[in-house]
Amino acid sequence: MASLLSRLARKFDPEMSHGWAIGGLTAWGRIGAPLGIAPDRFPALVTSVAGLDFPNPVGVAAGLDKNGQAVSGLFALGFGAVEIGTLTPLPQPGNPRPRLFRLAEDQAVINRYGFNNVGLSRGLSNLPARPRPGMLGVNVGANKDAADRVADYRVGVTRAAAVADYVTINISSPNTPGLRDLQHGAALRELLAACIEAAGATPLFLKVAPDLDTAQVEDIARATIDAGVAALIIGNTTLSRPALRSEAAAETGGLSGAPLAPLARRRLADFRSATGGGLPLVAVGGIDSGAEAYARIRAGASLVQLYTALAFHGPRLPRRILRDVARLLARDGFTSVADAVGAG
Repeated sequence: MASLLSRLARKFDPEMSHGWAIGGLTAWGRIGAPLGIAPDRFPALVTSVAGLDFPNPVGVAAGLDKNGQAVSGLFALGFGAVEIGTLTPLPQPGNPRPRLFRLAEDQAVINRYGFNNVGLSRGLSNLPARPRPGMLGVNVGANKDAADRVADYRVGVTRAAAVADYVTINISSPNTPGLRDLQHGAALRELLAACIEAAGATPLFLKVAPDLDTAQVEDIARATIDAGVAALIIGNTTLSRPALRSEAAAETGGLSGAPLAPLARRRLADFRSATGGGLPLVAVGGIDSGAEAYARIRAGASLVQLYTALAFHGPRLPRRILRDVARLLARDGFTSVADAVGAG
């Protein structure tokens, strides 16, 4: 039934389908996830990152559950972590519709949402209390019209750190003008210093774009290590356009899904080299199978996240990925995810 509903949703407007999916997951979480698709537990998949014990390395990327409504339902699919958001201090509607485009022939999506969300207060109030079956991340950003974006991030981190297992600062969305400028130089260092102080004992993650050159990768790597950032998430959607077949390929916005995978792999390798393995990395972008997740782990990722693949492969995808990663670890003689990180 879950697979049938997933296929049916793909025939409607993508933003409407997204809303239905969140509504279904929210209801499912409230009634105890009775559909029986939560995965088995795999001891070899338990992994520690930034002092947090993740039951497995597969998480939900920010953007799927923007407002923290479906956390329990997403955990019930078997994810080891759920990252909500992006939440901004004040509610904002985002960009005009249409702003989400399904590229079915490419197994991809283009979005130009623009940080649409209900705001920090309401979003954080939606979150389930501890204990939770996995790690909860809160992804925070600045309002589009903020006079002081660093102040917005400081507010977001301060408030999210009180309820989250980790907080992510998102400076990589292509849909908020000027936001990606915070990824570079003095602006990045000022932002990191303010957010590290605001986070206190809660681990702070930084999410960056895949659209970076070598010098920018090295600068970000130095800044994050110097500041004491707990992990880097690589990365967000891309403004680049590989060869695409779908009618909506020319739409503006960030591209995600299968066509992003080659770029995401290259950027992961770049950051692994630039950090020398000294900083945990979280791989995002085009991960749609256990084999791909395992390849990113062997390339240096301690954790992986997915989002777009769920829209095309349905709610059983996490279960398949976890089983395949556990099988591949055993095949290669690894007793834990940590043993495989960077082994490729």
